[in-house]
Amino acid sequence: MKNSLLTSGLLAALVSSLCCITPVLALVAGASGIASTFSWLDPARPFFVGITVVVLGFAWYQKFKPKAKEEKECACEEDLQPSFWQTKKFLSIITVFAALMLVFPLYAHIFYPKSEKQVIIVDKSDIQTVNFQIKGMTCQGCAAHVVHEVNKLSGILNVTASYDQGNAIVEFDKSKTSIPKIEEAINSTGYSVTNKTEK
Repeated sequence: MKNSLLTSGLLAALVSSLCCITPVLALVAGASGIASTFSWLDPARPFFVGITVVVLGFAWYQKFKPKAKEEKECACEEDLQPSFWQTKKFLSIITVFAALMLVFPLYAHIFYPKSEKQVIIVDKSDIQTVNFQIKGMTCQGCAAHVVHEVNKLSGILNVTASYDQGNAIVEFDKSKTSIPKIEEAINSTGYSVTNKTEK
């Protein structure tokens, strides 16, 4: 029973952050198009976080609850030497791992490489800024994924993306790249451009 509780808690912790773990795994695997595969889970995230907290809380309660009188009198061999899977140490490892998974959306962006590139501007009249409205971003990792993909294009001067505002503002040299190419780069992440406005 305890092992099935821990498995349920771990599974709930993983599922709660799957929408943010997938883009990082996609970056590592080089398959950025699958990044938004689990973004539909984001609305259910509070539910999965709650399940994780309740299940792990109950598991810790089971570890620390006072033993019944009959249990104290029995000095069975198996009670004296519990397996590793039944120890507080194992439960601690599971709890720390679950906590790291629950807060993954807060630090997912650190897994994306910083792209420092030098852009030579020949004509300042070629500089253009466009605000792309993007559907499907749910965390800082999603926004970092969009920035990473757009920065691969030549002529990009600056990119900022915001998951809570659902947009990316891109400043670029239009003699080296174009709005359709930027839109294609954003769409390649699995998120989709819904609107764009020039600034």
